[in-house]
Amino acid sequence: MTTARIDEDAERLIITGTGARPTSAALAGSRARVDATITGGGKTWKAAFDLRASRWGGPSLPLPSGEYRLEIDGADLSGIEEQTRLLPGMRITIRGSQVDLAPPIDPVHETPEGRAALEAGYAAQQGGDEDAVFFESFYGQSAGCNPRAIDAEIARRSPGTTRYWSVVDLSVPVPDGAIAVVEGSPEWWRARGAARLLVVNDWLRRRFVRKAGQKVLQTWHGTPLKRLALHRPGFDPRRMAAVLKESRRWDVLLAQNLYAERILRKAYAFFGKPVWTDGYPRNDVLVTGDPAAARAELGIGPQERVLLYAPTWRDDRSEIVDFVDPELLAEQTDAVVLVRGHSRTLRPGRDKAGARVIDVTGFSDTALLLLVADALITDYSSVMFDYSVTGKPMFFLVPDLEHYRGQLRGFYFDLAERAPGPLVTSQDELVAAVLDEGVPARFADRYAAWRRQFNGLDDGRAAERVVSRLIGLGYLSA
Repeated sequence: MTTARIDEDAERLIITGTGARPTSAALAGSRARVDATITGGGKTWKAAFDLRASRWGGPSLPLPSGEYRLEIDGADLSGIEEQTRLLPGMRITIRGSQVDLAPPIDPVHETPEGRAALEAGYAAQQGGDEDAVFFESFYGQSAGCNPRAIDAEIARRSPGTTRYWSVVDLSVPVPDGAIAVVEGSPEWWRARGAARLLVVNDWLRRRFVRKAGQKVLQTWHGTPLKRLALHRPGFDPRRMAAVLKESRRWDVLLAQNLYAERILRKAYAFFGKPVWTDGYPRNDVLVTGDPAAARAELGIGPQERVLLYAPTWRDDRSEIVDFVDPELLAEQTDAVVLVRGHSRTLRPGRDKAGARVIDVTGFSDTALLLLVADALITDYSSVMFDYSVTGKPMFFLVPDLEHYRGQLRGFYFDLAERAPGPLVTSQDELVAAVLDEGVPARFADRYAAWRRQFNGLDDGRAAERVVSRLIGLGYLSA
């Protein structure tokens, strides 16, 4: 017989069984795995699973939301009775061998009536009167990108300002001194309405209602190669209406360079309001940061070569593209391979594993990954415009170039003509290019032209310029 109970104080799941003691026990999910501490033996045994974990040397946080499976060697788990508990860090439901973790929101708030009541309260809230900033990055799936760099500068220059971070659950680490608010919770609705300033890098959702005196800084999340918003292929009236509705919510739009300013303004019909072309705050660390500290955080030795594979998402698939065998790539190039999926592949995806492979899709700060990487492997991702700040080699693995360019999204310019590194279509071609010591010299002129156009303002002081503007306009307290 096997039973389950939840130690709410310690935030642990306890499985107790009879018979031979299991040799292994794990709680396995797509983005996290916890091995149990097994005690006892003889008549009974006990497996204790911590429901919190620390990743990359960070704080101990609740496990990511999602479906997990109990894998206990030799144990019959089918008789475990269903139960649900709401803990400070999560809501846990157990059904036999299946364990579902969800954000720590009282189920009453997730009924249609509960959601409607919270939305109505938010809509009626006067708001916009708290000396606070509400940050959101990639719909709360991370606390990174431009908002994170701006957060750090605000913490330095306006320490009395409260900093809220919208997160999908409490597994998302937020900056020191900031307050995590779980999307959809009563506190999330209150904080979003109360904050004087919102800093976001993607669309506002959940029936956003601007409050009197409230301002929205849209930082966006990359200089575009692929067509965006109104420029995407195909005529879709609903998409056009949604784009126009969304861009009307922004007070200021941030662009990395003049090229991005022109495209973003037209793609979102963002006319009559300011676009701040100040460089990208998220890239400041590429100029001022210490790669040794970031390497140590990831467990990478100072002399190891690091390749970062960071493809963009695809409109026709939910998980990361599988054009690379990362373990084989690590062997072929004698390197550590970091695998970084797009934010849109974080929840549906599954961590890559293997010798000398580190899946960093859940790592909050992409800029630190760019800082430690000795070379970047990407495709059509805007990360190419960030990594070029470093001047280090880039390789473009694009076996689906014609399909992506011609059918899925389309480009603003011909990547093949201007890319600051070789375009390859297979892993064998990629490996040959990575091992070719002559690549940097052959692409030196293209690389220099690229940096002149796209990185002229990425000088390590972009966050400083943005926050100075916010203070000068009265959006922030000095």
